[in-house]
Amino acid sequence: MLFSKSYNTTLRDDGYLLVISGIPIAQQHLIWKSEELEDEYCLHDYRIHDGATLKLVLAMRGGPINTRRIPMEDPALREMAEYVEANRDEILEKLPGNRQVTLVVFREGDQLNFFRVVDRGDGTLTPLSESLRAGILLGYGNPLLDIQVTGTEEFLQKYDLLANNACLAEGKHKPMYQDMTNTFKDIQYVPGGATLNSLKVAQWLVDVKNATTFFGCVSSDEYGDILGEKAREMGVNVQFQYTDKDSTGTCAVILTGNDRSLCANLAAANHFTEDHLDVPENWALVEKAQYFYCSSFPLTVCPSAVLRLAKHSYEKGKTFCMNLSAPFLCQFFKEHMLNTLPFVDVLFGNETEALTFSKENGLETEDIPEIAQKIASWRKDNSGRPRTVVITQGHLPVIVSHGGKVQEFPVIKIMAEDIVDTNGAGDAFVGGFLAQLIQGKPLEECVRCGNYAANIVIQRSGCTVPEKPNFI
Repeated sequence: MLFSKSYNTTLRDDGYLLVISGIPIAQQHLIWKSEELEDEYCLHDYRIHDGATLKLVLAMRGGPINTRRIPMEDPALREMAEYVEANRDEILEKLPGNRQVTLVVFREGDQLNFFRVVDRGDGTLTPLSESLRAGILLGYGNPLLDIQVTGTEEFLQKYDLLANNACLAEGKHKPMYQDMTNTFKDIQYVPGGATLNSLKVAQWLVDVKNATTFFGCVSSDEYGDILGEKAREMGVNVQFQYTDKDSTGTCAVILTGNDRSLCANLAAANHFTEDHLDVPENWALVEKAQYFYCSSFPLTVCPSAVLRLAKHSYEKGKTFCMNLSAPFLCQFFKEHMLNTLPFVDVLFGNETEALTFSKENGLETEDIPEIAQKIASWRKDNSGRPRTVVITQGHLPVIVSHGGKVQEFPVIKIMAEDIVDTNGAGDAFVGGFLAQLIQGKPLEECVRCGNYAANIVIQRSGCTVPEKPNFI
């Protein structure tokens, strides 16, 4: 059972606050400015002064403290039952796929207030976001099967690759994929592609079946089957376009130390066409979505599809998010990127991509916060909604520019020996950010969840996640 009440609080002599005696501290949660206060800190650690109003949420095991039966002839109860039955499909599609949902009903006179809460995984409950539903987030990208190995500097040099970079495969790279299989023993195959990675992480966090939808092109082959199967297992609604002109795309992921070099052979992904959006069932999914996400990689394939989704989002008052994705995209696909930018509400990137964007577009600065601010102020068709620019910097703080203000958010500290590989860390950050954005959470929560997701992924091999998140 959940209870929520505001309290005017005062500090004890030792600086700590005792909220309610008789209820375990673990089941008492103090909230200040949308942030849960940790038990081991004092209020003055958060710069909370005497007289401030905090929200106290009690998460109690075992259900409500007391109950009473409401006669079935009660008109309000009968009306609620009829409503639930009439809207059964809509209600069920919003529910998490693998967590128990508890319905909490508060009666105030003749009115019944109906709430849904889910188990956090530790026996406590938290409200289920009413904004979440199937199809709320849609992404278009290049679906690729990652072929991941722990390589060497010599192997990178052999194929003219950089240790921490991304590129598209050229003729000189075509023999590399078979060479990887022949040279290295521990090969991992992970369904990926930047956009799909982010959607998988967002789907994992929100845990509402088919909350995310993915468009991309594959072949009807073994790799295509693996991609679709693994994504659907995570709850992503995959709607592939199929081609017989090439095999399913692959991406070489070569790890050296904590760096990763990506070399993508788009293959089938390179054959995506805008016609896929014209399929009535697919366009219905576009209409249903309220949020869109595209990395910039599809700008090399079908920029018209990216632009069409961006314009639809603008015309319908929805939210369109994009990623700079790689330095070469800022250089060689600049025109397509700038054509789309006026419709972008949230733009992601890392410091290397930001520096390249600045150089290619004459921003005349190498200062990351200033670059973020200049991109945020770039021409935007919907001027009533300021653009948010989010720049990650590895172990350095995340830079966010929004509404003329630049903020820095520290990342989660991690020991070097705990880092397995950084492949997919940026994609995971975006997935975590989007998971909160689609629930209407504040910017601070979006960044916090992005950092959480990235921290999880860099401690694992590839862009993979554990069975359940523990983000609170």
